[in-house]
Amino acid sequence: MAAQVPAWDALTQVVSEPNPFFESWYLLPSLRHLGDASIHILRFEQDGKLAGLMPIVRARRYYRWPVPQLSSWLHANCFCGVPLVTRGAEAAFWRAALAWGDDHAGTGLFLHLRGIVLDGPVHAALRVVAKDQGRQVELVHAEERAMLASDLSPDAYLEASLNGKKRKELRRQANRLAEEGAVAFTRSTDDADIAPWSEAFLTLEAAGWKGKAGSALASAPGTADMFRETLAGAAARGRLERLTLTLDDRPIAMLATFLTPPGAYSYKTAFDENFARFSPGVLLQRENLKVLERSDIAWSDSCASADHPMIDHLWRERRAIGRLSVAIGGTVRRAAFRQFVRAETNRHPAGSPP
Repeated sequence: MAAQVPAWDALTQVVSEPNPFFESWYLLPSLRHLGDASIHILRFEQDGKLAGLMPIVRARRYYRWPVPQLSSWLHANCFCGVPLVTRGAEAAFWRAALAWGDDHAGTGLFLHLRGIVLDGPVHAALRVVAKDQGRQVELVHAEERAMLASDLSPDAYLEASLNGKKRKELRRQANRLAEEGAVAFTRSTDDADIAPWSEAFLTLEAAGWKGKAGSALASAPGTADMFRETLAGAAARGRLERLTLTLDDRPIAMLATFLTPPGAYSYKTAFDENFARFSPGVLLQRENLKVLERSDIAWSDSCASADHPMIDHLWRERRAIGRLSVAIGGTVRRAAFRQFVRAETNRHPAGSPP
Protein backbone atom coordinates (compact mmCIF):
# COMPACT_ATOMS: atom_id res chain seq x y z
CA MET A 1 0.00 0.00 0.00
CA ALA A 2 2.89 2.38 0.65
CA ALA A 3 3.78 2.11 -3.03
CA GLN A 4 0.27 3.17 -4.00
CA VAL A 5 0.05 6.41 -2.03
CA PRO A 6 -0.37 8.67 -5.12
CA ALA A 7 -3.43 6.68 -6.31
CA TRP A 8 -4.66 6.46 -2.72
CA ASP A 9 -4.41 10.21 -2.22
CA ALA A 10 -6.14 10.78 -5.56
CA LEU A 11 -9.03 8.59 -4.41
CA THR A 12 -9.61 10.81 -1.35
CA GLN A 13 -10.41 13.75 -3.63
CA VAL A 14 -13.40 12.01 -5.23
CA VAL A 15 -14.85 9.90 -2.40
CA SER A 16 -18.55 9.64 -1.67
CA GLU A 17 -17.91 10.26 2.05
CA PRO A 18 -14.65 11.57 3.52
CA ASN A 19 -12.91 9.47 6.16
CA PRO A 20 -9.48 10.72 7.22
CA PHE A 21 -8.81 7.59 9.25
CA PHE A 22 -8.57 5.49 6.09
CA GLU A 23 -6.46 8.01 4.17
CA SER A 24 -2.83 7.09 3.51
CA TRP A 25 -1.32 9.53 5.99
CA TYR A 26 -3.42 8.05 8.83
CA LEU A 27 -3.86 4.40 7.95
CA LEU A 28 -0.25 3.64 7.06
CA PRO A 29 1.14 4.93 10.41
CA SER A 30 -1.68 3.06 12.15
CA LEU A 31 -0.69 -0.18 10.43
CA ARG A 32 3.00 0.35 11.14
CA HIS A 33 2.61 1.04 14.83
CA LEU A 34 -0.66 -0.60 15.86
CA GLY A 35 -1.40 -3.29 13.28
CA ASP A 36 -0.48 -6.95 12.88
CA ALA A 37 -0.45 -9.68 10.24
CA SER A 38 -4.18 -10.40 10.63
CA ILE A 39 -5.08 -7.14 8.85
CA HIS A 40 -5.78 -7.03 5.12
CA ILE A 41 -6.62 -4.13 2.83
CA LEU A 42 -9.57 -4.60 0.50
CA ARG A 43 -8.83 -2.70 -2.71
CA PHE A 44 -11.49 -2.08 -5.34
CA GLU A 45 -10.53 -0.99 -8.83
CA GLN A 46 -12.81 0.45 -11.49
CA ASP A 47 -11.62 1.19 -15.03
CA GLY A 48 -8.07 0.48 -13.91
CA LYS A 49 -8.16 3.04 -11.08
CA LEU A 50 -8.30 2.61 -7.33
CA ALA A 51 -11.95 3.28 -6.48
CA GLY A 52 -12.43 1.78 -3.02
CA LEU A 53 -10.47 0.86 0.07
CA MET A 54 -11.22 -0.66 3.48
CA PRO A 55 -8.99 -2.38 6.07
CA ILE A 56 -10.27 -5.79 7.18
CA VAL A 57 -9.20 -8.01 10.07
CA ARG A 58 -9.90 -11.67 10.72
CA ALA A 59 -11.00 -11.42 14.33
CA ARG A 60 -11.26 -14.41 16.63
CA ARG A 61 -13.53 -12.65 19.08
CA TYR A 62 -16.66 -10.58 18.69
CA TYR A 63 -16.40 -8.17 21.62
CA ARG A 64 -16.92 -10.42 24.69
CA TRP A 65 -17.83 -13.52 22.71
CA PRO A 66 -15.50 -16.11 21.09
CA VAL A 67 -17.16 -15.78 17.68
CA PRO A 68 -14.80 -15.41 14.69
CA GLN A 69 -15.76 -12.91 12.03
CA LEU A 70 -14.42 -10.63 9.34
CA SER A 71 -14.43 -7.05 10.61
CA SER A 72 -13.46 -3.62 9.40
CA TRP A 73 -10.33 -2.66 11.29
CA LEU A 74 -10.48 0.33 13.65
CA HIS A 75 -8.21 1.04 16.59
CA ALA A 76 -9.05 3.09 19.67
CA ASN A 77 -8.05 6.38 18.02
CA CYS A 78 -9.92 5.76 14.77
CA PHE A 79 -13.34 7.42 14.86
CA CYS A 80 -14.90 6.56 11.51
CA GLY A 81 -15.09 3.28 9.62
CA VAL A 82 -16.73 4.34 6.35
CA PRO A 83 -14.82 2.82 3.40
CA LEU A 84 -13.19 5.20 0.97
CA VAL A 85 -15.28 4.80 -2.20
CA THR A 86 -15.38 6.85 -5.37
CA ARG A 87 -18.57 8.86 -5.65
CA GLY A 88 -21.02 6.89 -7.79
CA ALA A 89 -19.23 3.55 -7.25
CA GLU A 90 -20.77 2.72 -3.87
CA ALA A 91 -22.96 -0.15 -5.09
CA ALA A 92 -20.20 -1.64 -7.24
CA PHE A 93 -17.82 -1.50 -4.26
CA TRP A 94 -20.23 -3.37 -1.99
CA ARG A 95 -20.97 -6.01 -4.62
CA ALA A 96 -17.26 -6.68 -4.95
CA ALA A 97 -16.55 -6.54 -1.20
CA LEU A 98 -19.42 -8.87 -0.31
CA ALA A 99 -18.48 -11.31 -3.05
CA TRP A 100 -14.95 -11.35 -1.63
CA GLY A 101 -16.41 -11.99 1.84
CA ASP A 102 -18.46 -14.89 0.50
CA ASP A 103 -15.39 -16.48 -1.08
CA HIS A 104 -12.91 -15.75 1.73
CA ALA A 105 -15.02 -16.08 4.86
CA GLY A 106 -12.77 -18.76 6.34
CA THR A 107 -14.01 -19.40 9.87
CA GLY A 108 -15.76 -16.02 10.01
CA LEU A 109 -19.48 -16.20 10.69
CA PHE A 110 -20.28 -12.76 9.22
CA LEU A 111 -18.86 -9.39 8.16
CA HIS A 112 -18.90 -6.77 10.90
CA LEU A 113 -18.69 -3.08 9.92
CA ARG A 114 -17.84 -0.57 12.62
CA GLY A 115 -18.08 3.21 12.69
CA ILE A 116 -20.49 3.51 9.75
CA VAL A 117 -22.25 6.84 9.22
CA LEU A 118 -25.88 5.80 9.18
CA ASP A 119 -27.99 6.83 6.19
CA GLY A 120 -25.01 8.24 4.36
CA PRO A 121 -24.50 7.28 0.69
CA VAL A 122 -22.15 4.37 1.52
CA HIS A 123 -24.59 2.90 4.05
CA ALA A 124 -27.52 3.49 1.70
CA ALA A 125 -25.75 1.63 -1.12
CA LEU A 126 -25.04 -1.31 1.19
CA ARG A 127 -28.73 -1.57 2.06
CA VAL A 128 -29.72 -1.54 -1.62
CA VAL A 129 -27.14 -4.16 -2.61
CA ALA A 130 -28.02 -6.40 0.33
CA LYS A 131 -31.72 -6.20 -0.50
CA ASP A 132 -31.07 -7.05 -4.14
CA GLN A 133 -28.99 -10.06 -3.08
CA GLY A 134 -31.36 -11.23 -0.34
CA ARG A 135 -28.54 -10.69 2.15
CA GLN A 136 -29.28 -9.95 5.80
CA VAL A 137 -27.86 -6.71 7.26
CA GLU A 138 -28.46 -5.93 10.92
CA LEU A 139 -27.84 -2.72 12.83
CA VAL A 140 -26.47 -4.07 16.10
CA HIS A 141 -25.43 -0.81 17.75
CA ALA A 142 -26.19 2.87 17.14
CA GLU A 143 -25.30 6.11 18.85
CA GLU A 144 -25.38 9.82 18.15
CA ARG A 145 -22.42 12.11 18.67
CA ALA A 146 -22.11 15.85 18.55
CA MET A 147 -21.78 17.47 15.15
CA LEU A 148 -21.43 21.07 13.97
CA ALA A 149 -23.41 21.95 10.86
CA SER A 150 -25.00 25.37 10.53
CA ASP A 151 -25.34 28.44 8.33
CA LEU A 152 -25.16 30.68 11.41
CA SER A 153 -22.20 32.90 12.18
CA PRO A 154 -19.96 31.80 15.08
CA ASP A 155 -21.46 34.44 17.40
CA ALA A 156 -25.03 33.58 16.44
CA TYR A 157 -24.36 29.86 16.87
CA LEU A 158 -22.89 30.41 20.34
CA GLU A 159 -25.92 32.48 21.32
CA ALA A 160 -28.24 29.71 20.11
CA SER A 161 -26.29 27.02 21.95
CA LEU A 162 -25.65 28.61 25.33
CA ASN A 163 -28.03 30.66 27.41
CA GLY A 164 -27.15 34.18 28.53
CA LYS A 165 -25.93 33.06 31.94
CA LYS A 166 -23.49 30.53 30.48
CA ARG A 167 -22.19 32.99 27.88
CA LYS A 168 -21.65 35.57 30.61
CA GLU A 169 -19.73 33.03 32.68
CA LEU A 170 -17.56 32.18 29.68
CA ARG A 171 -16.74 35.86 29.15
CA ARG A 172 -15.90 36.18 32.85
CA GLN A 173 -13.53 33.22 32.65
CA ALA A 174 -11.86 34.68 29.56
CA ASN A 175 -11.36 38.00 31.36
CA ARG A 176 -9.98 36.31 34.47
CA LEU A 177 -7.57 34.29 32.33
CA ALA A 178 -6.35 37.50 30.67
CA GLU A 179 -5.44 38.80 34.12
CA GLU A 180 -2.98 35.89 34.43
CA GLY A 181 -0.91 36.99 31.43
CA ALA A 182 -0.92 37.45 27.67
CA VAL A 183 -3.64 35.32 26.08
CA ALA A 184 -3.55 34.42 22.38
CA PHE A 185 -5.18 32.03 19.94
CA THR A 186 -3.13 30.74 17.02
CA ARG A 187 -4.49 28.79 14.06
CA SER A 188 -2.28 26.95 11.56
CA THR A 189 -3.04 24.89 8.47
CA ASP A 190 0.52 24.42 7.21
CA ASP A 191 3.30 22.11 8.38
CA ALA A 192 5.52 24.76 9.96
CA ASP A 193 6.80 23.61 13.37
CA ILE A 194 4.58 20.54 13.22
CA ALA A 195 7.06 18.38 15.17
CA PRO A 196 7.36 20.67 18.24
CA TRP A 197 3.60 21.28 18.17
CA SER A 198 2.97 17.53 18.24
CA GLU A 199 5.38 17.06 21.13
CA ALA A 200 3.74 19.89 23.06
CA PHE A 201 0.34 18.26 22.54
CA LEU A 202 1.57 14.87 23.72
CA THR A 203 3.08 16.47 26.82
CA LEU A 204 -0.05 18.49 27.59
CA GLU A 205 -2.37 15.50 27.24
CA ALA A 206 -0.15 13.22 29.29
CA ALA A 207 -0.06 15.72 32.15
CA GLY A 208 -3.81 15.44 32.64
CA TRP A 209 -6.28 12.75 33.62
CA LYS A 210 -5.60 10.69 30.51
CA GLY A 211 -1.98 10.37 31.52
CA LYS A 212 -2.96 9.26 35.00
CA ALA A 213 -5.42 6.74 33.53
CA GLY A 214 -2.86 5.43 31.04
CA SER A 215 -5.03 6.38 28.05
CA ALA A 216 -3.01 9.35 26.78
CA LEU A 217 -1.39 9.03 23.37
CA ALA A 218 2.02 9.24 25.02
CA SER A 219 1.16 6.36 27.37
CA ALA A 220 2.30 3.87 24.70
CA PRO A 221 5.14 4.28 22.17
CA GLY A 222 2.97 2.99 19.33
CA THR A 223 0.20 5.55 19.72
CA ALA A 224 2.66 8.37 20.26
CA ASP A 225 4.60 7.52 17.10
CA MET A 226 1.38 7.07 15.15
CA PHE A 227 0.22 10.53 16.28
CA ARG A 228 3.49 12.21 15.29
CA GLU A 229 3.54 10.63 11.83
CA THR A 230 -0.15 11.20 11.25
CA LEU A 231 -0.04 14.91 12.05
CA ALA A 232 3.05 15.39 9.89
CA GLY A 233 1.40 13.60 6.96
CA ALA A 234 -1.88 15.48 7.34
CA ALA A 235 -0.14 18.85 7.62
CA ALA A 236 1.97 18.19 4.53
CA ARG A 237 -1.23 17.63 2.54
CA GLY A 238 -3.13 20.60 3.97
CA ARG A 239 -5.47 18.22 5.83
CA LEU A 240 -4.73 19.51 9.34
CA GLU A 241 -5.79 22.56 11.29
CA ARG A 242 -4.04 23.28 14.61
CA LEU A 243 -5.70 25.60 17.08
CA THR A 244 -3.81 26.64 20.21
CA LEU A 245 -4.67 28.77 23.23
CA THR A 246 -1.54 30.15 24.86
CA LEU A 247 -0.88 32.03 28.07
CA ASP A 248 2.41 33.93 27.94
CA ASP A 249 3.33 31.77 24.92
CA ARG A 250 2.70 28.56 26.87
CA PRO A 251 0.03 26.27 25.39
CA ILE A 252 -2.82 25.63 27.81
CA ALA A 253 -5.33 24.20 25.31
CA MET A 254 -4.75 22.57 21.92
CA LEU A 255 -6.95 21.08 19.21
CA ALA A 256 -6.03 19.06 16.12
CA THR A 257 -8.72 18.94 13.43
CA PHE A 258 -8.56 16.93 10.20
CA LEU A 259 -9.84 18.88 7.19
CA THR A 260 -11.58 16.63 4.68
CA PRO A 261 -13.88 18.89 2.64
CA PRO A 262 -16.81 19.10 2.72
CA GLY A 263 -16.34 17.89 6.31
CA ALA A 264 -13.90 18.09 9.19
CA TYR A 265 -13.07 15.83 12.12
CA SER A 266 -12.08 17.19 15.54
CA TYR A 267 -9.45 14.58 16.17
CA LYS A 268 -7.76 15.34 19.49
CA THR A 269 -7.93 18.07 22.12
CA ALA A 270 -6.11 18.63 25.39
CA PHE A 271 -5.92 21.35 28.04
CA ASP A 272 -3.84 22.21 31.08
CA GLU A 273 -5.83 21.10 34.12
CA ASN A 274 -3.98 23.63 36.30
CA PHE A 275 -6.13 26.26 34.56
CA ALA A 276 -9.40 24.32 34.76
CA ARG A 277 -11.12 27.16 36.64
CA PHE A 278 -10.86 29.22 33.43
CA SER A 279 -12.33 26.46 31.22
CA PRO A 280 -9.54 26.71 28.60
CA GLY A 281 -10.98 23.79 26.62
CA VAL A 282 -14.34 25.52 26.28
CA LEU A 283 -12.67 28.82 25.39
CA LEU A 284 -10.77 26.99 22.67
CA GLN A 285 -14.00 25.47 21.35
CA ARG A 286 -15.61 28.91 21.32
CA GLU A 287 -12.77 30.06 19.08
CA ASN A 288 -13.12 26.87 17.04
CA LEU A 289 -16.64 27.94 16.00
CA LYS A 290 -14.90 30.06 13.35
CA VAL A 291 -14.83 26.88 11.28
CA LEU A 292 -18.40 27.91 10.40
CA GLU A 293 -16.90 30.72 8.33
CA ARG A 294 -14.99 28.33 6.05
CA SER A 295 -16.64 27.99 2.65
CA ASP A 296 -15.15 24.52 2.08
CA ILE A 297 -16.34 22.98 5.36
CA ALA A 298 -20.08 22.28 5.70
CA TRP A 299 -19.93 20.10 8.82
CA SER A 300 -17.61 19.00 11.58
CA ASP A 301 -17.68 15.65 13.39
CA SER A 302 -16.73 15.95 17.06
CA CYS A 303 -15.30 12.40 17.22
CA ALA A 304 -16.58 12.50 20.81
CA SER A 305 -18.42 9.83 22.70
CA ALA A 306 -22.19 10.04 22.87
CA ASP A 307 -23.49 12.41 25.57
CA HIS A 308 -20.11 14.11 25.96
CA PRO A 309 -20.40 16.49 28.94
CA MET A 310 -18.78 19.45 27.19
CA ILE A 311 -19.16 19.36 23.41
CA ASP A 312 -22.76 18.12 23.48
CA HIS A 313 -23.83 21.41 25.08
CA LEU A 314 -22.00 23.52 22.52
CA TRP A 315 -22.51 21.61 19.25
CA ARG A 316 -26.24 21.12 18.76
CA GLU A 317 -26.39 18.86 15.70
CA ARG A 318 -25.99 15.08 15.90
CA ARG A 319 -24.43 12.43 13.67
CA ALA A 320 -25.69 8.84 13.82
CA ILE A 321 -22.93 6.21 13.88
CA GLY A 322 -23.60 2.49 13.82
CA ARG A 323 -22.19 -1.01 13.77
CA LEU A 324 -23.57 -3.37 11.15
CA SER A 325 -23.33 -7.13 10.81
CA VAL A 326 -23.72 -8.57 7.32
CA ALA A 327 -24.40 -12.13 6.21
CA ILE A 328 -21.69 -13.77 4.07
CA GLY A 329 -20.98 -17.25 2.75
CA GLY A 330 -23.37 -20.03 1.92
CA THR A 331 -26.76 -21.17 3.19
CA VAL A 332 -25.55 -22.91 6.36
CA ARG A 333 -23.32 -20.01 7.44
CA ARG A 334 -26.10 -17.50 6.82
CA ALA A 335 -28.58 -19.57 8.82
CA ALA A 336 -26.14 -19.70 11.74
CA PHE A 337 -25.60 -15.95 11.48
CA ARG A 338 -29.34 -15.36 11.49
CA GLN A 339 -29.67 -17.22 14.79
CA PHE A 340 -26.66 -15.48 16.30
CA VAL A 341 -27.70 -11.94 15.39
CA ARG A 342 -31.26 -12.61 16.56
CA ALA A 343 -29.94 -13.57 19.99
CA GLU A 344 -27.65 -10.53 20.03
CA THR A 345 -30.32 -7.99 19.12
CA ASN A 346 -32.81 -9.52 21.55
CA ARG A 347 -30.30 -9.19 24.36
CA HIS A 348 -28.79 -5.87 23.29
CA PRO A 349 -31.03 -3.52 21.26
CA ALA A 350 -29.19 -1.37 18.72
CA GLY A 351 -28.96 1.58 21.10
CA SER A 352 -27.06 -0.34 23.79
CA PRO A 353 -23.51 -1.74 23.81
CA PRO A 354 -22.98 -5.40 22.84
